Amino acid sequence: MSVFSLDPSHGNPSLQKQWISYYVPPVDEERFPRENIHFPEKADNSHGAWAWKCSIVDKKAKGGKLQGKTFALKDNIAVKGVPMLLGTNFIKGLVPDCDATVTTRILNAGGKISGKSVCENMCQSATSHSSATGVVENPFAKGYSAGGSSSGSGVLVALGEVDGAIGADQGGSIRVPAANCGIVGLKPTFGLVPYTGSGSNEPTNDHLGPMTRTVLDNAVLLEAISGNDNIDDRSFAAPAPSKVPAYSSVKDLPADKPLKGKKFAVIIESLSTPGRDPRVTKSFKLAVSRFVELGATVEEVSIPIHSKGAAIWTGVSKGGGFLAKTSGSFGRRGHQMLGLNSLIHPMGQENWDNAYSATKNVYLNGLYAVENFPLLLAKATNLSRQLRDAYDAALEEYDILLTPTLPYVATSHAAPDATPLEQIAKQIGLTSNTAPFNQSGHPALALPIGMLEVLEGPGVEDGVKLPVSMQIIGKWWDEMAVYEAGFLWERSNDWKQM
Repeated sequence: MSVFSLDPSHGNPSLQKQWISYYVPPVDEERFPRENIHFPEKADNSHGAWAWKCSIVDKKAKGGKLQGKTFALKDNIAVKGVPMLLGTNFIKGLVPDCDATVTTRILNAGGKISGKSVCENMCQSATSHSSATGVVENPFAKGYSAGGSSSGSGVLVALGEVDGAIGADQGGSIRVPAANCGIVGLKPTFGLVPYTGSGSNEPTNDHLGPMTRTVLDNAVLLEAISGNDNIDDRSFAAPAPSKVPAYSSVKDLPADKPLKGKKFAVIIESLSTPGRDPRVTKSFKLAVSRFVELGATVEEVSIPIHSKGAAIWTGVSKGGGFLAKTSGSFGRRGHQMLGLNSLIHPMGQENWDNAYSATKNVYLNGLYAVENFPLLLAKATNLSRQLRDAYDAALEEYDILLTPTLPYVATSHAAPDATPLEQIAKQIGLTSNTAPFNQSGHPALALPIGMLEVLEGPGVEDGVKLPVSMQIIGKWWDEMAVYEAGFLWERSNDWKQM
């Protein structure tokens, strides 16, 4: 009934009775056969971005939005029969027995799934040196971070090895690698893309989204994967798939002053984040000025709580992430990945010995918070609502909000023998402008806007340049406005020359 390579009961007779009614959602493997499943050879994995390779296409395909295009899925997304590594040795031997909703939708739309992209260790690093399979190299310069935790997805798209990829974003994990890799990455409105069949850290942070080389490709992919799936309760407020807006219609926008009448605003607090490189602020302001040339008015708006957004996110992600790992997400409608759950809990000494420092951080911080600040999670949850209300108030006056995506360009990898603090130091302040929107749920697009020379690492003497990115934020369910702004900016500018 299950194709787990590991009995969910772990051979324990006292547990086996609990699995008698274990339900496995069916997968049509005759129509969507899993072929050429293999771990990639080093020669076929130049940047360490492939976690596993395969070939899955619809044998009865009759066209579709994604016909002829190839895709990679972040390795926390289930593909039946294809091992899921989650970038870690914390758990081992997981082979999913079902397909995630996004997996099915890509295949139904005519797309080809070429494999799984490396996920940073348990989705808990914003840099790309944490995966158990090794570092994932920046596509512009080896020795530098590709961002995380959807590192492999960003690299494979940037290198052109796939046409698009799906990332998972719980604090910036789509937008950080999109920014570091010079591609387009969208964290959609919370629930627009069902999370069914995907590994979670904390369910109120969960977002799946498209990663592509252009805004138009991103819009097409979002059309294919979005809409309520009647399984994941996070998606219940989303439109039915048949009623998802035609986001790709942005291609038909006029050339002359297409943003006339639109009001954009830069969030002032986003320009003073920890670790900020003033050169990034300068590049961002130049990019924003181009919206004026397209007809929009651009002002500044103060949203004081934005500067506390990352701290609010921490209160939820650490406490909630700890509880989710030790007892499983409760009070939710959806599909539980029981095989994954059984490998995480109860945790044994071998799990702990193989845990990455960020995973230990979640457990230790989460346990400390639960025992010493039992109301922290509830308070942070309510502050998340206050955060959303503050952005909503600004979006009543403005069509779009703007921030730099990241405060600095990609850093060099931590040394192989780096201490936990040295590893974490590589990402201080990195998600200050991304994590708040995981808590508020607003759609946020990372768009490349320029290149800057590195300040440290192996490429300093050679004048290596790495991408800079702008974040475009819209109202809940208004991905169309976000895509319009991104598409028009992209159409009018050559970011690699800025």
